[in-house]
Amino acid sequence: MNDERSDQERVESRAHLLPEEAAAGSDDARAQADAILAESDARAADQNVAPDTVLERRTSDQTVHPVEPPD
Repeated sequence: MNDERSDQERVESRAHLLPEEAAAGSDDARAQADAILAESDARAADQNVAPDTVLERRTSDQTVHPVEPPD
């Protein structure tokens, strides 16, 4: 499968409106899905694209401090 087809499948999948989006309405669900996915891809590729957003990539070992058993 090529990248273009993969992108098309992603847009088709995302074009199904969420309940909140359906309530607000959408003139073009495919264009909306394409814009949402493009912004998401940009944020994932460059963490400085959205300066107010922090994207952390850590494993559970880096976030959880082991609790020592009681003596």
